[in-house]
Amino acid sequence: MPVPLPDDDSRWRCPLCGNLTRFDVVRATRAREYVHVDLAGAAVVEEREVLDETVERVTCRWCGSVDSVVVEPRPHPAGAPEEP
Repeated sequence: MPVPLPDDDSRWRCPLCGNLTRFDVVRATRAREYVHVDLAGAAVVEEREVLDETVERVTCRWCGSVDSVVVEPRPHPAGAPEEP
């Protein structure tokens, strides 16, 4: 089951240990790449467009729990007005 990605207003959190900062993430990605191959045969990706990306698994780096990481709202900075 795909794991939702956090956005500008949310973040990942491990509910078991409280971790907010360290996760191992397994992704499946489909991408289109412009590859420039020089005359010696060395390839360099010069442009990359992600066509589809799915986060398959998020593991907490602190406690090792698998598939328990949740997406929660980010806290608002002190003094910043909250949006309705």
